[in-house]
Amino acid sequence: MQPNFQTSYGTGSVAGSRNKVLRNTYGLLGLSMIPTVIGALIGTNMSFAFLAGSPILGMLMIMAVFYGLVFAIEKNRNNSLGVFLMLGFTLMMGLLLGPLLQFALRFSNGGQLIMVAGAATALVFMVMAGIASTTKRDLSGMGNFLTVGAIVLMVAVVANMFLQMPGMQLAIAAAFALFSSLMILWQVKVVIDGGETSYVSAALSIYISIYNLFTSLLQLLLAFGGERD
Repeated sequence: MQPNFQTSYGTGSVAGSRNKVLRNTYGLLGLSMIPTVIGALIGTNMSFAFLAGSPILGMLMIMAVFYGLVFAIEKNRNNSLGVFLMLGFTLMMGLLLGPLLQFALRFSNGGQLIMVAGAATALVFMVMAGIASTTKRDLSGMGNFLTVGAIVLMVAVVANMFLQMPGMQLAIAAAFALFSSLMILWQVKVVIDGGETSYVSAALSIYISIYNLFTSLLQLLLAFGGERD
């Protein structure tokens, strides 16, 4: 019986293509942290008075820019413009960390909690990515569950924009932390299984989950561990 070189080559080629997408995804994620940090440093020293004056209108404007950039990135997911748009998007997301970081730095241990939230986010990402890389289970079914979860969370966020309930805000933050962790697991697994062929799209979706995870953890840490002067 002769070996099927064509089949073996095809399998190796597919695996190599998937590994390339995953490597490029991680590379773009790492690169995206640079404009995020730069944006965060700038945002920490900015005035966000327009958000305080009209929080709902400000939130709607931010969401319009957010989804506009996401749409533009997805339209250019297979060319170099998508990379530059991604870096611009992450710069904007860093700027939007400003109000939360300003609030955190009002606490005597705010700087420490920001670093703890960052370290915890990195740890969760590594654990989830590691699980996705080693598990043999089919996680495609998580997609429907996460879609429902995203809808529920968005409804809760919009509702709390009007209700302004601190307890509900903490519950949303905790739910977002869990949801974002599962999203990272699922998104990395999709890339590994070949369900995503664009590293730009993969990096974008994973970045948003990492961003939400960080902000959620920081909110929880400030609520339960923040120390006033």
